[in-house]
Amino acid sequence: MEPTVKEPISVSKIISTLLLLAISVLFLMPFVWMLSASFKLETDVFKYPIEWIPSKWNAIANYKEVWFGDAPFLRYYWNSIVVAVTTTIISCVVSALAAYGFTKIDFKAGNWLFMIVLATYMVPGQAILVPQFILYRNIGLFDSHLGLILINCFSVLGTFMLRQFFMGVNNEYIESGKIDGASHARIFWQIALPLVRPSVATYAILRFIWTWNDYQNPLIFIRTDRLYTIQLAMQKFASLNGEFYSLIMAAAVSAILPLLIIFIIGQKNVIEGIALGGVKG
Repeated sequence: MEPTVKEPISVSKIISTLLLLAISVLFLMPFVWMLSASFKLETDVFKYPIEWIPSKWNAIANYKEVWFGDAPFLRYYWNSIVVAVTTTIISCVVSALAAYGFTKIDFKAGNWLFMIVLATYMVPGQAILVPQFILYRNIGLFDSHLGLILINCFSVLGTFMLRQFFMGVNNEYIESGKIDGASHARIFWQIALPLVRPSVATYAILRFIWTWNDYQNPLIFIRTDRLYTIQLAMQKFASLNGEFYSLIMAAAVSAILPLLIIFIIGQKNVIEGIALGGVKG
């Protein structure tokens, strides 16, 4: 057996790696400072030179004030979780069904209908806020979580994204299901959907992040304090504790923590979805 010859590492590869490492550190520094400040006493937040590791820790008091103080994040967290999770589930199901229908069910004017749906994506959300506001107030969905969920659960981008992946599913699988007597509903759930699972998981993660970070819709359609989502809670907390940067940083860390957890857990599916898109595209 011939010995394996290792390829020499080129200078350009070393330079590009070091450059990417430096850029990564620059991007991470604000987050590290935010995390560090959330653990400090207020008097130590702007101490120079920066203490990346606090000499005096005040993390318990800071996070206790955030979670159980005058603007308790515990309640707003629950509101955001209910809205984000429900919206994500409904949006994934609706977008996947629409994408399957546009790719695997042959009907007249199907392409034209998809183009009409896609054209609605060019209409900015701000342009329809007033009609939505009037409609929601008249039908009783204003100032409710159900209203927030319905606004975000029908996604043109999600339909377009999943349609591209369903187009990569071989039609022979669909035809085999029809020969066996399966309906489109059974073919969708048992054959087509499992084949694009990484893509649906990728969209689910993106939909959750978009909904969690949504500030505009809760600001317009929510008025009752107990129904606030985490983004409105951040605004309220900042107005109450604007002079205490350690508390604001603790609130910011708490607000983005679920996004980090979701991405870490679903990171594998995101990579698989991107790779599948590259192969099928």
